[in-house]
Amino acid sequence: MRYGRLTDLVRLALQMQGRADGLSLDDIGESYEVSRRTAERMRDAIRDAFPQIEEISEPGGRKRWRLPPGTAGRFADPTLEDIATLHRGAELARQSGDTVTADNLDTLSDRLRARLSGPKRTRLEPDIAALLEADGVALRPGPRERIPEETLNDLRQAILAGVWIKVDHRARASGLLSRNARLGPLAMLLGEGRQYLIAYSDWAKDVRLFALAGFERIELSNEGFERPEGFDLQAWMQRSFGVWQEDIYDVVWRFTPAAAPDARTYLFHATQEMIDEPDGSLTVRFRAGGLREMCWHLFRWGDQVQVLEPQTLRELVAEQVERFREVYTEADLVEAEK
Repeated sequence: MRYGRLTDLVRLALQMQGRADGLSLDDIGESYEVSRRTAERMRDAIRDAFPQIEEISEPGGRKRWRLPPGTAGRFADPTLEDIATLHRGAELARQSGDTVTADNLDTLSDRLRARLSGPKRTRLEPDIAALLEADGVALRPGPRERIPEETLNDLRQAILAGVWIKVDHRARASGLLSRNARLGPLAMLLGEGRQYLIAYSDWAKDVRLFALAGFERIELSNEGFERPEGFDLQAWMQRSFGVWQEDIYDVVWRFTPAAAPDARTYLFHATQEMIDEPDGSLTVRFRAGGLREMCWHLFRWGDQVQVLEPQTLRELVAEQVERFREVYTEADLVEAEK
């Protein structure tokens, strides 16, 4: 029985041509979420279509397959959807403050357009212009930080090169300036709101967060940095709600029946469990730290959500509500006295 999904086979041919070490059956199965037998049928279909396929034997008997450069021919030409996707990605990166990635994606889009043949480019250009306008990513209103492009470039270079950096960094909360701090950069957290560098602090001997807006000087060294043994970025991030690394709590929220349909579309945390209650309400459970950020998020839902656990978060929400009440009560009194 032959494998018959043409779109998958075209993509598989491009992957086999684009990777110097080729693909194994395990790679095919994982990429397309198919059984080993289906992966074998897909490989056989590519082998029938492209007899020049190369078989590579690895130690231990495992095999990989690759196509020589140019084998896929015009299949490798960019499509209208490819260019539109790059444009969308560039706009999202630019809005999140990552202008370096946005510029690189724009350059890649230009390169793809340049690969189109004259007649094809002539036919596609009007469609590309219309699609980019229709598919434009609207600028989302709201505050976001402006990070100097030089800061992003230096940190990205250090991460890719795997080297230590020396920095002058001003703490957001205290305003104190740390000079010549030695950091091992691991990753940047970009997006809405505050933006951070995740780095190993040679002084604290631990992984910490550093606000990108706080960097006043960055100097790359020639000394290689190796991430802490056993450090898993995803696991480290999943400990928190947002970015703050704090003690982990069992968190339980209950959304009203009116808010449940909307809440059901949210990914509040990677470990979340959603339970539909008989009365139409929705219970969300997960494990994380970062209670203050949870509190800030919960205010978006107003009286449509109730904190069931932990008690510490219930008290924090109640405390913030009381502070708001006091502030606005005082403001009303001042206004009345005028």
